[in-house]
Formats: sequence, structure tokens, C-alpha cells
Amino acid sequence: MPGASFVELVEIMARLRGEGGCPWDREQTPETIKPYLIEETYEVLEAIDEQDPEKLKEELGDLMLQVVFHARMAEETGAFAIGDVLAAINDKLVRRHPHVFGDRKAETAQEVLFNWEQIKQTERRREKGQAFLLDGVPREMPALLRAHRLQEKASRVGFDWKEAQAVFRKVEEELAELRAAMEGQEADRVEAELGDLLFALVNLSRFLAVNPEEALRKTIARFIARFRYIEEELARRGRSLRQATLEEMDALWAEAKEKGR
Repeated sequence: MPGASFVELVEIMARLRGEGGCPWDREQTPETIKPYLIEETYEVLEAIDEQDPEKLKEELGDLMLQVVFHARMAEETGAFAIGDVLAAINDKLVRRHPHVFGDRKAETAQEVLFNWEQIKQTERRREKGQAFLLDGVPREMPALLRAHRLQEKASRVGFDWKEAQAVFRKVEEELAELRAAMEGQEADRVEAELGDLLFALVNLSRFLAVNPEEALRKTIARFIARFRYIEEELARRGRSLRQATLEEMDALWAEAKEKGR
């Protein structure tokens, strides 16, 4: 049963952190293991991209360990325990799905998201006295992903473009402004205009139903594969990257691109 296995994991973590446990595990703090939490999250994403169920199973376990690890350290200070974490998420899921567990209606995914934001805002006002719509999007998220989430949240209350072509025109406008800043050799303005262009491209990605972070990650993967092909082909010919001309590398890049199709 999943419950028994989860309890066993919690007990293993308690033993690792306890007297006579693992010296490394006992030395850790929430700050020292924070990088591992981020690393394990990206390894889960990698397993999803590779469509490898066995790897995904393993990486989800590693990610779950990080949750249990943090909860154990919190329990040692008397802040909360893993049971409190589970109770909190169970309560939140029920509370924010009144169309399933209550009497509110939501026929579409868009209605569900709108209701979720309304409930979230009400909860924050109750806790803090004031809440802003864009609160709650972590500052440490990758910038493209954070821009996407912020735009999504604003869209849910009607602050959005009407159609993709209007967003495309905005992209073209921002590109022209970046070009003008470059011609004027204004470093600060170039940075600002480049940021505006990227933000507009993220907006366009939403209208195209493309996650910008995923799109860029996949482009990076293709770049690595094609550049590796250049290195391998040059090595097969007894040449190095430094010995090759740009024209040779461009030709090999085109070959790699064609093979990738």
C-alpha cells in the first residue's frame, strides 16, 4: 500500500537525521539542501521530456525525498511535521475545487482557473488584510516561466490581448524599438527593450499554446545535439573545432539539421 511505503520513507528519514544516523544528513539545513530540491525538480522534467517511465518513477522518488527531508527538519524545530504538510494540501485541494466538493458550478477549465484565483485572493485577504493578483508567483522561477505565469494570472481577469495577430504586431513593435536602441548605442535602453521583446514573445507563446520555457529548453537540446554532430564529424576527419572554418561548421550544422528532420 502507498500509505505504508510513505510511512517507511518518513521513518527512514527520521533515522538518518537521528542519533547514530548519517553524519551528512544530520549536518544539513533547509538552506544547504535547497540546491538539491531545484536539481531534483529539473531531473523530473528531464525524465518527462525523455518519456521514460522508469526514470520518471526514480526521479519522482528523489523529489519526494526532498519534501520529506524538509518536513523532518521542520519537525525537529517544532515548526510542523509531514502530517501537517499533507493535511494542508488535502484541505487546499478540497477548498479550491468547490465545483467538485461543493455546490459551485464550473463547466470549463477556464472557469476552474478563474474560481481558483478568486478563492486564492479571498484566502490571502483573510490572512494578510490585502492581496494583489500577481502575488504568489515566486521570484526565483526561471524568468520565461515566471513571465508566462504572470501573464496567465492577468489574463484570467480580462487583462489580455484579443487575438494572436495583435500580439505579433506588439512583438514587431518591440523589435523595432530594440533596433533603435542599438543604433543609439544606449546600453540601459537596449537591456530594457530586449526585456520588453522577450516579454512580448512570451505573450505570443501563450496565444500559440506553447510553453516558452519548454520551447527554449528543446531548442537548447537541439543546439547541443547539432553542435555535437559538428564535433564528431570534424573528429572523424581528423580536425578540431579550432582548425575548422566557419563555412565548414555551417555546412555540418545544415547536415545535422537535415538528419534531425
